[in-house]
Amino acid sequence: MVRFENVGLRYGMGPETLQDITFTIEPQSFQFLTGPSGAGKTSLLRLMMMALAPTRGFITLFGRETSSLTKDEISAMRRRIGVVFQEFRLLDHLTTYENIALPLLVQGREEATYRAEVMELLQWVGLGDHAHSFPAVMSGGEKQRAAIARALIVQPDLLLADEPTGNVDPALARRLLRLFVELNKSGTSIVIATHDLGLMDQFESAKRLVLADSHLYIYD
Repeated sequence: MVRFENVGLRYGMGPETLQDITFTIEPQSFQFLTGPSGAGKTSLLRLMMMALAPTRGFITLFGRETSSLTKDEISAMRRRIGVVFQEFRLLDHLTTYENIALPLLVQGREEATYRAEVMELLQWVGLGDHAHSFPAVMSGGEKQRAAIARALIVQPDLLLADEPTGNVDPALARRLLRLFVELNKSGTSIVIATHDLGLMDQFESAKRLVLADSHLYIYD
């Protein structure tokens, strides 16, 4: 699914943010990415979604080495990746329902074929009463749940989530984790960046990727 080989990342002329990162993510696997603030977790996720290119080393996604991909191939590959950002990235002029359904609309699907799916997911993330609400009137936690639902609606091959439970209460965090677990059981590989040790302890079988001192340490 994902392979990093001696990957380094540097911003500008500064020191390397990430050094000699080597790891693999297998199909249908589940891993937590953790480490202190500023360790490079978001940068690592951005490398995995091809929003950044490595300064050195090689990244392989879905069997293809990313530096050899054309723009069209990168776009096609990104459609297989679901991403939950810390900053939500909801479109202000769209309702919650429309934001969540947007990836399906981009795929060319007719609304009649996906409306029930979107409404079911809205209920699952606790936004059933906010289908027609706009982001401007929603709380941070509600926006976070909408962003998660938007990433999940396409049932991606790979899900990358940056602090997905950072703006919700513990009970809802557990519910969202169950949703991630069910998605994983259906075949999606999942990488969740988090500081929440309690969240990780609820899924002890997951692999832990720990960033520290610009290096990655792996714990099964």
